[in-house]
Amino acid sequence: MRVLMFGWEFPPHISGGLGTACYGMTRALAKKGAQIIFVLPRVGEGEPNDFLKIRSASGTPITADMSERMSHAGQDVWQENIRWRSVDSPLFPYMTPESYEESLRWVHKAHTAGHEEIRHWSGIPFTYSLKGGYGPDLMSEVSRYSQLAGAIAAEEDFDVIHAHDWMTYPAGMLAKALTGKPLVVHIHATEYDRCGENVNDIVAGIERAGLLAADKVVAVSRLTRKVVIERYGVPPEKVTVVYNAVARHEVERRYEIPPRIRHEKRVLFLGRVTFQKGPEYFMEAARLVLEKIPNARFFMAGSGDMLPRLIRRAGQLRIGNRFHFAGFLRGEEVDRMFALSDLYVMPSVSEPFGITPLEAMLYDVPVLLSRQSGVSEVLEHALKADFWDTRDMADKICAVLRYPRLAEALVRNCREEMKSIRWENAADELMLVYRNVTGGN
Repeated sequence: MRVLMFGWEFPPHISGGLGTACYGMTRALAKKGAQIIFVLPRVGEGEPNDFLKIRSASGTPITADMSERMSHAGQDVWQENIRWRSVDSPLFPYMTPESYEESLRWVHKAHTAGHEEIRHWSGIPFTYSLKGGYGPDLMSEVSRYSQLAGAIAAEEDFDVIHAHDWMTYPAGMLAKALTGKPLVVHIHATEYDRCGENVNDIVAGIERAGLLAADKVVAVSRLTRKVVIERYGVPPEKVTVVYNAVARHEVERRYEIPPRIRHEKRVLFLGRVTFQKGPEYFMEAARLVLEKIPNARFFMAGSGDMLPRLIRRAGQLRIGNRFHFAGFLRGEEVDRMFALSDLYVMPSVSEPFGITPLEAMLYDVPVLLSRQSGVSEVLEHALKADFWDTRDMADKICAVLRYPRLAEALVRNCREEMKSIRWENAADELMLVYRNVTGGN
């Protein structure tokens, strides 16, 4: 099975769970015999991957013939149901913009950027240079990535197109229009997860267009499947659930706990400090816990638009000496933080799946999950609480910190559940999806 896959991030250049999921998924698919061409906006320096071919969209030449083909294929097909109206919600799905006002100005520029250029030039092959990542020109990058990806699709030999999240849906739709190959779109998080009811019409419109144009939609949980069907009107029979997993690797457990905190219990929040992840509920639960266990220590690792407000809030609550902001962590820093924790809490307001609890469990750390998360569907024995019920959350944090046998039982039970949460199982299900849309056996 030859797969042309469109993604926005891939290790070592990642800023969230999307890159981690793409890595584990493609590695497992390769072991099942899939030949994958993974197209990124821009490929920087990093470790080579021998299990797939990575192509950079940035720098791909667009010829006169390719321009003509794009024009006939309807390169603006993804814009049909999009209302170009700015609303007060961010365009940055995984990172916080430094200047939101600047991002809004780019929205309208992106509507025509590239599309007019591709129709009005001398016929000499040209290309675009993409930055990749997330920034104030994200919509422009999405638009140009789709054109460059279309040129790549015309060059490569493949059986099926697989696009991850809304940034790559325009590329997937154009590749399908150019080649006639079936399109599978993967929805890792919806605009409703990121922004609640205050969605950005443009992003939601791109999501809707991609989901409706796809031959098959892969959702990361039943929770996400429900959103896709109810919010976007996608036929239920077109949406299948394939759960995420974690890569089976040898984790590092040789981190020594500093002597000055060995007598304390450590509770961790790790993720984007944004509305979706519920960091304010974690802080309010911490306040309640510290009233009962004064020597507990809480860590918030991550960055996001809510960080300044929460720093001020910690001062108002007078818990600054027990509540620490670790900033955005990478690589071994993340491993170390997991290994030194006694409990991991994920209080997300809306979490389509959530890989971080699984990563914490690799270090035998018990987890407390929001019931509003997809991963809670596969972890039956993890502790759970509604994100808004900070008292219930605090009570369960206290129970884990006070009773070591409870923590041991949680770890033991979750360790058993982890045996079936494997990327190999997800790859089997994806291969079945590919065979169904291609008419293979």
